[in-house]
Amino acid sequence: MRIGVLVGVNGDADSAIRAVRGFGLDSCQICGLIDASNIKRAAESWRAALDRHGVSVSTFWAGWGGPAIWNLTEGPLTLGLLPPAYRRRRVAFLKTGSDFAKRLGVDQVATHAGFIPENPHDPLYAGMIDALREVADYFGGNGQSLLFETGQETPVTLLRAITDIGTGNLGVNFDTGNLILYGKASPVDALDVIGKYVMDTHIKDGLYPTDGWSLGEEVPAGEGKADFPRVITRLRELGYDGALTIEREISGERQAEDIIRAKRLLESLI
Repeated sequence: MRIGVLVGVNGDADSAIRAVRGFGLDSCQICGLIDASNIKRAAESWRAALDRHGVSVSTFWAGWGGPAIWNLTEGPLTLGLLPPAYRRRRVAFLKTGSDFAKRLGVDQVATHAGFIPENPHDPLYAGMIDALREVADYFGGNGQSLLFETGQETPVTLLRAITDIGTGNLGVNFDTGNLILYGKASPVDALDVIGKYVMDTHIKDGLYPTDGWSLGEEVPAGEGKADFPRVITRLRELGYDGALTIEREISGERQAEDIIRAKRLLESLI
């Protein structure tokens, strides 16, 4: 396993990749929304920065634009490919992200699919699955896998969706914190259900929700409910040997401090 960190695509590429090296790391995920008119120029800039600093990209995390309310009640109405009003435009954004990743030579593209319905007979389920199959087929044409970031649905619902989409190029971006923040599962237990599909990770920690509206609180790795020693042990048992990508959803000096602490924690475990 190798340790990496999540960086945003919309800043200066050289500064972002230089910061990865500043943490003593040589792996990252790049995350964000790519404008279709800017693919070539953006890819050239990021490729040059990656080569200059000797950093590899495990996965490109593709955004999809439009309204996004990250809570438990309005999230299903606004996030990912579940809301029909935004679905076609977001499919196009994901295809653009795939094209950008292809120019970078990255063969894994992740995203939040949205709140996949727990009930497969929900009227929105079939349309969402069809849209995700279209995205997965497009990714396949670019030689890529589509990775679902965990958290907004239970692991068994995600497993069902992967089976129903059935394109053969599907995987999981296993976010240890999101499973807790959304109140969907213990990360260790979730690996019993979807572990065989894990192709990248977000190493993040948090506390479970304390009401029915808001996500739980994200906290520094090692201070929440994610049992990282058991997570790493279970990933190793499953044969996972990919990236452990640190994500800390704050900014500034505290973010950098928490990333360094997470790196030290992971180094002690691997």
